[in-house]
Amino acid sequence: MLKYIAALFFLSFSVSAYSQVVIKPPVEDFLKRDIFGQMKLSPSGEYLAATVPLEDRTDLIILRVSDMQKTGYVRVQTKHLVTRFNWVNPTRIIFSMAEFEGVDVSPNTLKGLYGVNADGTGQGVPIVGEGADKFESSGTLIKKESNDGVTVWMLDDLKDDDKFMLVHAGKSSQGNDSSRYEKFLPYTEAQRVDVLSGSRTTVAKIPFPSADFTTDHAGEVRFATGSNSDNYTKTYYRKDRKSDWVLINDEKETGVDVSPIGFDKSNTIAYLQYEELTGPDSVYAYDTNTAVKTLLVRDNNVSPSNFLFSQTDNTLFGIFYYDGYPRVYYVDPKNSSAQALKTVAAAFKDSTVFPVSYTSDGNQGLYFVSGDNMPGEYYLYDQTAKKLKFLAGKNSWFKPEMLARTDAYEVIARDGTKMEAFVTLPVGSSGKNMPLIVYPHGGPFGEFDTWDFNSEVQMLASRGYAVLQLNFRGSGNYGRSFKLAGYKQWGGKMQDDLTDATRWAVKEGIAASNRICIYGSSYGGYAALMGAVKEPDLYRCAIGDIGVYDMPMMFGRGDVQWSDSGQNYLKDMLGEKDLITNSPSRNASKIRASVLLLAGAEDDRSPRQHTEAMFNALKAAGKPVEMKIYDREGHGNFLIENKIDHANRVLEFLDKNIGKQGQ
Repeated sequence: MLKYIAALFFLSFSVSAYSQVVIKPPVEDFLKRDIFGQMKLSPSGEYLAATVPLEDRTDLIILRVSDMQKTGYVRVQTKHLVTRFNWVNPTRIIFSMAEFEGVDVSPNTLKGLYGVNADGTGQGVPIVGEGADKFESSGTLIKKESNDGVTVWMLDDLKDDDKFMLVHAGKSSQGNDSSRYEKFLPYTEAQRVDVLSGSRTTVAKIPFPSADFTTDHAGEVRFATGSNSDNYTKTYYRKDRKSDWVLINDEKETGVDVSPIGFDKSNTIAYLQYEELTGPDSVYAYDTNTAVKTLLVRDNNVSPSNFLFSQTDNTLFGIFYYDGYPRVYYVDPKNSSAQALKTVAAAFKDSTVFPVSYTSDGNQGLYFVSGDNMPGEYYLYDQTAKKLKFLAGKNSWFKPEMLARTDAYEVIARDGTKMEAFVTLPVGSSGKNMPLIVYPHGGPFGEFDTWDFNSEVQMLASRGYAVLQLNFRGSGNYGRSFKLAGYKQWGGKMQDDLTDATRWAVKEGIAASNRICIYGSSYGGYAALMGAVKEPDLYRCAIGDIGVYDMPMMFGRGDVQWSDSGQNYLKDMLGEKDLITNSPSRNASKIRASVLLLAGAEDDRSPRQHTEAMFNALKAAGKPVEMKIYDREGHGNFLIENKIDHANRVLEFLDKNIGKQGQ
């Protein structure tokens, strides 16, 4: 439910807040690596595995639960990180790794899976796939081994089988250096892999360049979903590995996408997430014997985001929804896993409590607790003993009272479209007549902001700025029609949504009309500069970080257009008309705001040429502009010295234009 803050609240808040001593953490505190990243409990409950973000890499550590002492450790090379990992039996972990390319885009995942035992032994050779050449041959992790060019990622850890796991697998061959298109063989496989030796057997194939498989609770591959270069998805079902695939949905024909979620405990009822032609997605129960689907749940506001299955009986017991403050819809409220989650959540009234992993008997569960002013902590809950134990926090240098609170609102666009907005106000502020930063998210399609901890938003708020985040049309979480409403609206209705939200903040008294800056990264960088083009009197300044500013250039530079599907995606989302009109770099003369441009020299997603073209156009038009391009950085900064420099440049620019010096 959205929370609407009444004027009376603002008054009472301002009176009490000003009596507090406001602590302003140093900038470096917002840029530190977390102590722990992901964390998972072993099936026996004896061990924890966790990623460890360091300044130059992300390693993997194994801890003994009883005393939290290290039993094993995996060290990777500089600018590499452990991404996903799973316990495949009580003493062995399988993990994947990636090359780091910045904080605002998914890392470039290496194409192999690797193993380590709980005591740190058993590492050194890829279990399956490519990527061995990315690691040192001694002193770290992986020896250089030959491979067959297979790309793999985890499908199912087979919780009832300690010897085998299932993986997605496919092969690829690289095109010539000039095209840089990646060509896939016309199939993707599901393979059964020995977790020690890496030997594998194919259990399913599908004729797609890249397919996602869904298994039942017995580890049988039952669904396959994928697309060709036209980007329309098809979903197939089969009864067992001896049966043929049957097409149950073709997005090109039905106009909606269907995503398998999992199965009930009998393995006969499948849960499917269906897009609807209008409004949020639904969840259906699909009888695999009769092919009849029955509506299970459909929320009025948003689509389902996370699905919770019981460790003890495999029942779907809950669904997470993210509108305003995250909440759980309990499909099976009497399930023991549901009861455990309710118990833990009751101990953290103003936070989100998410179940991460369980022991094989379901008695112990690992829970992650986070919130708008809480980076996150891990707790262990024992259902039999009814005991909740703190295990570790992501960081220890922030206290909730030091950090700002975020509230959710509904904003109505000029054409009547309802949108969700989040406003973060500085600690101790009146919440009125504030210098405001409009902070559009990247993507833009399918991405969305939520009520949660955001280190950059908190850093901005700590310096006295209110921050406005908007899920404009095109954002995910609100259904197919809302997302598609943003297609071909770069510089159009998506931009108008941000304008309307900014004017809403002024009308509500939150923002001072002459102290507003728009700041974003990636697509958000585009939106920041396009906002300055379309609304020259609304924004005092604009900050474009790793942005794209020349729409015709997007078809010739960047990694999206390296594949046929990427080219088609660009045509769908950008269109082929009005590209010049909606390119900030071609309209620099209309900008009156001061501009700061930031980019990475090695960014493939938003190549530096976009930033340079924007800078040169502003200079030629005689406009005030600053630029910094960071060497050795990609789509976002990795090196801590660059992160600090970036943050200080942003804050100094804001202070100069809308902060104390800009009053």
